[in-house]
Amino acid sequence: FSLLVAATQYLHHVLLRSVDSSAYDKIVTHSRIRARNEGPNVCALQQVVGTKKKYFSTCRNWYKQSICGKKATVLYECCPGYMKLNGMRGCPAVAPIDNVYNTLELVKATTTQRYSDMSNLRKEIEGPGAFTVFAPSDDAWEELSPTARSALESNVNVELHNALQYHMVNHRLMTKDMKNGITVTSMYNNQGININHYPNGIVTVNCARIIHGNQMATNGVVHVIDRVISATTTTIAGLMDKLDKPGHFTLFAPTNEAFTKLPPGFMESIYENEPVIKALVNYHLLNSVQCAEAIMAGSFYETEEGSTIEIGCDGDSLTVNGIKMVLKKDIVASNGVIHLIDQVLIPDSAKEVRELMGKSQSTFSDLVSEMGLTSSLSSETQYTLLAPLNYAFTEEVMAQDESYLKLILENHMLNLKISLRELYNGQLLETLSGKLLRVFIYRTAVCIESACMVKGSKEGMNGALHLMSSLISPADKTMFELLDADGRFKTFLSLMETAGLEDLLRQTGSYTIFAPTDEAFEVLSKEDLDLLKSDLNALRTILLYHFSEGIFINGGLEPKVTNLLKSLQGKNLQENNSIHVNSVEVPDSDLMATNGVIHVVKNVLYPADLPVGSQDLLMVLQKLIKYIEIKFVSGFTYTEIPLTFISKFLFPLFML
Repeated sequence: FSLLVAATQYLHHVLLRSVDSSAYDKIVTHSRIRARNEGPNVCALQQVVGTKKKYFSTCRNWYKQSICGKKATVLYECCPGYMKLNGMRGCPAVAPIDNVYNTLELVKATTTQRYSDMSNLRKEIEGPGAFTVFAPSDDAWEELSPTARSALESNVNVELHNALQYHMVNHRLMTKDMKNGITVTSMYNNQGININHYPNGIVTVNCARIIHGNQMATNGVVHVIDRVISATTTTIAGLMDKLDKPGHFTLFAPTNEAFTKLPPGFMESIYENEPVIKALVNYHLLNSVQCAEAIMAGSFYETEEGSTIEIGCDGDSLTVNGIKMVLKKDIVASNGVIHLIDQVLIPDSAKEVRELMGKSQSTFSDLVSEMGLTSSLSSETQYTLLAPLNYAFTEEVMAQDESYLKLILENHMLNLKISLRELYNGQLLETLSGKLLRVFIYRTAVCIESACMVKGSKEGMNGALHLMSSLISPADKTMFELLDADGRFKTFLSLMETAGLEDLLRQTGSYTIFAPTDEAFEVLSKEDLDLLKSDLNALRTILLYHFSEGIFINGGLEPKVTNLLKSLQGKNLQENNSIHVNSVEVPDSDLMATNGVIHVVKNVLYPADLPVGSQDLLMVLQKLIKYIEIKFVSGFTYTEIPLTFISKFLFPLFML
């Protein structure tokens, strides 16, 4: 019973704290839960090895045992507002509530307390009121430059007094009141203080991190911060009109020296290209404030240009897109923060498409150069590259003669820019060689002919790049021509002709066919085949169950699920990308035709729930079909299927 009571009380405590709580409050609660075995009111923190930095950390940092890529050790301390008692486990005592001045000593902000005394601020923060004090820690004052600190100490009644008043607000602010992006008015000339409250629980004040929050006082509240803050009156300006207006921005500002590191001729090449210059500038700008102290691990942020950059950290320094390039961080302005960087960030939209190709497409890139096709890819030309990954270029492919290799490459190059969002099902794309490619859009895949795209499409200033899983081969024969030339489907073609369905293989359209090889019919005698051909409705029912309208290729099938394809017979086929259909193995798939795709099967398919009404036909089908048990229903007859899908006009698709 006592355990139940204790659990109920604990749950009640947690629920009370979660009401109207902030990200900071929640992260402290999580820290308390992690330290529950250490006694009451103990919080688990992480400290970066080799530094004094301590964090109430996120689950991600906790389980990785690192912060900013640096190893972090676990510390157990009293949660804010609690204290230890001699001889007792955990932190069972509530810290005494006193005025703000005395509370500064309690939270070990003794330098701030001493400066309050020196600047004649003590009387005010001992007296009546509801103050919020953002008190720099003792370490924060030590980190202030000797020149700045000397200037404050040499003029305590003005400079030091004003500096401290800028750390104060004339009403009580708890962390739950500190909404992200708000500006609060300080007690120094009504100057604003920028508050940011991040999802990882970090709260910053002009980019200084609150390291000990919500220490209640009789006349207010004290929050300890990790650096001394100063008034901000200037805006982020000089690059764009919006930077001189109110807002919440982060600017990664390249130094003059950073521009000298650009490739020769780059700036000249974009000098008169206003959209590219705008994209370049906007790629350095975020429409949110990202203070350095709020970054505990790499995260992606959308830029004003539209694409994302990764902001991470490496100890005390910020990284951008994985590169350590920040020279000076957290230059706070009234409408955001500036980080000085020693490199210019170049978005994909300011690069030529050829520059977007990476190591995984290096074979394609090298071949384009070797075959003299780069003249078709000038900066003045709009084009799209459908770049196969390196493994698509097998030894067999590379052994082809130069003219054939060149044709392969040309079939992966389009004379216009087509972005991923502009592709649609059934779209025809003309290649550099003049061939037409078909686009197929599936639930989880985009494919061109039998090659599907892999993640990584990009848009450059003069076109687009799409990464392909395999080589693209334009179709040039109908399904009938492919099956006839193959030589493995004589029986199937004969049955199609008898059923009056042969035109389905020749006509314009988009079909998927599971074509049984002659091997599938080897068990039948001539008499069995004659019997099968004698019932036209039965024959058409069986054959049309092998067809589906629409082109479904292996790479377009959603993995780990069963894909239902409605057959022309009316019943569903069950397909997965193993590749199997109705549990029958498909040994050869994705034979692309101008009017469809062929998947080869070595078994005849039959709907599992469709009975047979003739004992003779049942015996024939039982020889053919082993993967299901066919039911016999005396007197059952096959319904005639209207052949409305057979066209009277037999023109190949690409002859139109």
